Amino acid sequence: MTAGCGVCAIHADAAGHGRWECHRGARWIVRHHPEPSPLAGWTFLCSARHVQGPADLDDAEAASFGPAIRTVSRAVRDLTGCDRVYAIAFGQGAAHLHVHLVPRFDREDGTRAWNVADWYRSVERGERPAADTGDVARFVAGLRTRLAAEPIG
Repeated sequence: MTAGCGVCAIHADAAGHGRWECHRGARWIVRHHPEPSPLAGWTFLCSARHVQGPADLDDAEAASFGPAIRTVSRAVRDLTGCDRVYAIAFGQGAAHLHVHLVPRFDREDGTRAWNVADWYRSVERGERPAADTGDVARFVAGLRTRLAAEPIG
């Protein structure tokens, strides 16, 4: 854990593990966005080790990154029924590698491309309702089951 890193603090918070965390391995931690969640299925693939971005991955992390993001993205798609999964990583707000895996629904224009950032901010400001907590809980349970059967490392 790196002092001052918000992602490291989240990973160290045992209370949050039971609610949002779906997988914890040697290299990757997968968790759902906490409430208020913009969308059920808005998932994070985070490096277990504190690294700023892909350029800082060690060889084992780099080798497992592609398979991990594919496995979790497929699970998000399958569990939400979305049409695609966006993978977004900026690394500016938290200098700890965490990839947002966001379900994109063709029937919902608000999740199209960069509109999803507006969706996120509108939920954050209380202008749009957050995802249903029951839907989020069902997704978390499903993703835990899926990643237990298909671990990512």
